[in-house]
Amino acid sequence: MLRAGIVGLPNVGKSTLFNALVANAKAQAANFPFCTIEPNVGVVAVPDERLQVLAELSHSEQIVPTRIEFVDIAGLVKGASQGEGLGNQFLSHIRQVDAIVQVVRCFENDDIIHVSGGIDPLRDIEVINLELALADLAQIERRIERTRKQARANKDAQAELAVLEKISAVLNEGKSARQTELNEEELELVKQLELLTLKPIIYAANVSEEDLASGNQWVEEVRKFGDRENAQTIVVSAQVESELVDLSAEERADFLESLGVEEGGLQSLIHATYKLLGLRTFLTTGPKETRAWTIREGMSAPQAAGTIHTDFERGFIRAETIAYADLVASGSMNAAKEKGLVRSEGKEYIVQEGDVMLFRFNV
Repeated sequence: MLRAGIVGLPNVGKSTLFNALVANAKAQAANFPFCTIEPNVGVVAVPDERLQVLAELSHSEQIVPTRIEFVDIAGLVKGASQGEGLGNQFLSHIRQVDAIVQVVRCFENDDIIHVSGGIDPLRDIEVINLELALADLAQIERRIERTRKQARANKDAQAELAVLEKISAVLNEGKSARQTELNEEELELVKQLELLTLKPIIYAANVSEEDLASGNQWVEEVRKFGDRENAQTIVVSAQVESELVDLSAEERADFLESLGVEEGGLQSLIHATYKLLGLRTFLTTGPKETRAWTIREGMSAPQAAGTIHTDFERGFIRAETIAYADLVASGSMNAAKEKGLVRSEGKEYIVQEGDVMLFRFNV
């Protein structure tokens, strides 16, 4: 399951956003630092309107959406890389996620104290990113010391050392490991280090309800920074998300429309995460269930089958495949087959977004 870690300075709205995203999460959102000592975890269903449509076509007994796991990690502070504010413990939690969502405060509220005394999103980003980079640099330097000894007589160690030194040079410039030009082979050599600044990042600019549709000057600062780092920026409002929790689907849509936005923060965050990580969704449907499955971009039909069950990949024969839009337009799978829209795809087929698939395999 995909895991996204929510990080940020204390009192930027991080735990409030987490609570709203998972609706029934137990994370505290008190007005003081370190109220979330252990990382809180919430599993969220990925909204997908296609599932209901397919379920009606197939008369499915149930709908099973794909899911994302959000991890709420306690607020970091300056010095976290040296253990300040229980920082080492929190940094270890970040190493375990697939992507980082950094919540940045872009709202004013005299009742919520800012840990640094005032609103300055770029300063806040710099504090977080610097602590992550310092933690990575310390880890890289330790690894270089060990690898240098092995590299005297080991070609694999020599290759790893070259990559480590390349990343170290970038980190020493105050940049993130993401900004190092690395090919697939080089990335594989340092994969086991789980470098914090090598993880994909999304900046979530947390605004007041009034600024959700249009943003503000702080949001623009964050967006420009993200563009320079090739990172994605989304605008969310923890305040709005907390109000959406108790509303029905119809009330939620009306409320968002009144604010001038089409989707809530959860959808924006999920869409951004999928885009960032290069994820795709394929669908299966039948009388028993209609279900969404998440795969990496570029996966073949057998690999996609393996996400359902390893036996499906080992015994893969073919995949009966149709584009979601073609199936819906046809009205049923039988009608689509009569029109010749259902394809028989083999082992080389690369699964596309929205493919509806039925796998044939040998046991």
